[in-house]
Amino acid sequence: MPIKIPDSLPARALLEQEGVMVMTESTAVRQDIRPLRIGLLNLMPDKIATETQIARLIASTPLQVELTLIRVGTHASKNTPEDHLISFYRTWHEVKDQNFDGFIITGAPIETLSFDDVTYWSELTEILDWTTTNVHSTFSICWGAMAALWHFHDVPKHILQDKACGVYRHRNLQPTSPYLMGFSDDFSVSVSRWTEVRRADVEEVPGLEILMESDETGVCLISEMEGSRLYMFNHIEYDSTTLAKEYFRDIAGGKPIPVPHNYFPNDDPNLAPVNRWRSHAFLLFSNWINQVYQSTPFK
Repeated sequence: MPIKIPDSLPARALLEQEGVMVMTESTAVRQDIRPLRIGLLNLMPDKIATETQIARLIASTPLQVELTLIRVGTHASKNTPEDHLISFYRTWHEVKDQNFDGFIITGAPIETLSFDDVTYWSELTEILDWTTTNVHSTFSICWGAMAALWHFHDVPKHILQDKACGVYRHRNLQPTSPYLMGFSDDFSVSVSRWTEVRRADVEEVPGLEILMESDETGVCLISEMEGSRLYMFNHIEYDSTTLAKEYFRDIAGGKPIPVPHNYFPNDDPNLAPVNRWRSHAFLLFSNWINQVYQSTPFK
């Protein structure tokens, strides 16, 4: 089944060009089924790019999914047109009385800030607490995952000396996990962060299970049965060119950033990058959606 998104959302045209099944709002109304309700709390600066990446991945299942775009109300976005936010996004306060089968919290380029120094930290902690009562399963990404893990379990993030950026090999630590069904024993994941969560800190918290890990960049994915939470510390949702855009942006800004690891052919930024993580990105989100569908209450 296709994903249900607003008819005029910019992501629609791109997804349709890629062959992704996208349902019109009028068609969805005629279908006598309850779609899975997925909320996307988009904290990334380029919200249009991120909402497209996530919509592409959650549309890959045979289930009908209704995607609701959400933003924090205590922070003004500088990189997304205001008319786009008004047309397609709702603040969390506008939806906090609703229930969601699944809820995705994205990363944000504020990793080196202390959590308490984030302008919308107070609102985000309210949202995280709200997910324990109004959301069946939560999937947090990169900084969003670090924020959730700190809020719920006091697991700290540690600043890296150099940015972890590129495509790194990862190991499947729990092949029997329903979230890793169909995963290879090792696979590539796109990484872009200045901080890390360390295995030793995670192992001190009962109930947290490390599912993916890299010898070079550490813990990648954690599951928590209580609360049905996934914590993904890397950007498996990234497009093929996202790391390149970040790299050229940082270079233009005068930041001493190395060429992303194992990303450009022959480490030559003039060559088109090769996507080595796309299939596992689709598989992870499909497995998560399947778990949500099998375990969420009908009402």
